[in-house]
Amino acid sequence: MLAIRLVSGPERLDALVLPIRSAGTAEDGGAQAALPSGLPALADDLLAEATALVPAARATGRAGEVHVHLRPARSPGRLLLVGVGDADERGWRAAGAALARSASDETHVTIAVPGDAPAASVRGLVEGLLLASYRFRLRAHDEAPALAGVDIVVSDPAAYGEVVEAAEVTARMTRLARDLTNTPSSVKNPQWFAEQVEAAVVGQPDLHLRVRQPDELVAEGFGGILAVGGGSASGPRLVELDWRSAGARTHVVLVGKGITFDTGGISIKPVPAMKLMRKDMAGAAAVVAATLGAAALRLPVRVTALAPLAENMVSGSAFRPGDVVRHYGGLTSETTNSDAEGRLVLADALAYAVAELKPDLLLDLATLTGANAIALGSRTGALYSENDELAADVLAAIDAAGEAAWRMPLPADYVEYLGSDIADLYSAPAQGAGSVTAALFLREFTGDLRQRWLHVDMSAPSWAERDHGELTKGATGWGVRGLLRWLATVP
Repeated sequence: MLAIRLVSGPERLDALVLPIRSAGTAEDGGAQAALPSGLPALADDLLAEATALVPAARATGRAGEVHVHLRPARSPGRLLLVGVGDADERGWRAAGAALARSASDETHVTIAVPGDAPAASVRGLVEGLLLASYRFRLRAHDEAPALAGVDIVVSDPAAYGEVVEAAEVTARMTRLARDLTNTPSSVKNPQWFAEQVEAAVVGQPDLHLRVRQPDELVAEGFGGILAVGGGSASGPRLVELDWRSAGARTHVVLVGKGITFDTGGISIKPVPAMKLMRKDMAGAAAVVAATLGAAALRLPVRVTALAPLAENMVSGSAFRPGDVVRHYGGLTSETTNSDAEGRLVLADALAYAVAELKPDLLLDLATLTGANAIALGSRTGALYSENDELAADVLAAIDAAGEAAWRMPLPADYVEYLGSDIADLYSAPAQGAGSVTAALFLREFTGDLRQRWLHVDMSAPSWAERDHGELTKGATGWGVRGLLRWLATVP
């Protein structure tokens, strides 16, 4: 990651970044911008030059707008004006992201921040810089971006130290989730994923890890995980990662779907739909990374991540449409479509959490359905819960973190779609409303935690088809930022 320092005054001026914010409408009807007041002490001629440049560049101050001004044989050699919009956290995050890209050929930049900037603005700036500078490459020859260091000039560096740490941990964990999700499935299988978690907890005594092997899953009755993973030469796993904060009053269990590759099984996907199925474990990556982040930030809450891991393959041992699966705890489901496999592994993990872990709150994240994208587009998760307060709190945290979700209904009259003639439930009803019925199916495994459960279908926002803001093309790490924001507020 970029090396970011908080400094009280400019120490190196290869390239200087000054923020510009929206400043209303000009006489000709166009938007106009202005330098904010309270910038650190700068040379009078430099400040005058920057002030004159703003209207000359026709700057609007829109968040993420960048204007580069060359100053040959002078210091700084380059002056960058970066729009911060309304100068809130979202605007500064967009500014940081835009700067990470526009200044990628610099080796070092210095950013001047107004003395009265709230802590959230600096957090947004740091997150934008670190997330937009992320790269995942497996090429034989690939040069890293030149930009290696950023100094942020603030009036009191000590006052911003805590939020910068939070931003750096959040970005590091989001980047971890992106790495896990971007890794090709020729490398990534359930065992590999479990090994990555094992490596991440080395030397951290407050983190407790258990990885259930296939024989343990058989012995304990995790029928859904075993069914989905039964067609693969790479056996399934169940990762259980626990952060136990001293004095924690609330126990949160986070469950994440971990299908390391999804062919669709016997109900095989067409090739275009299969190509990106290395991302089908993005929910597991998010909950594991969020739990590691909670430990790194020493958040005063107990967090347990459950990652049911399987590879859904086609073979003579693959489960079939029409099979009946007996899940952990005894409930059975009739398989209607082997490509609706994620809910089967999640059902086991949810039932286990309710019966054995008995948390105060239970959340699951899953790249579950294509219906999510049809309903809400490519950047918004579908959130389900019967608990208004829990839903509102999680939605607020997701929004503050710069992610997006929308609360969806759980209609009572759709429950009848789950009825099977031979099992307790159909796994994937044929009546439509795929994201909704998937949520209703999962709810059946939440037992007496039904009123304290929340589900997010995040298939669409787990992947970006192009660079956008702080997102880079590929895995987004969606959910890590929102979960960490929310966990920081749990009493």
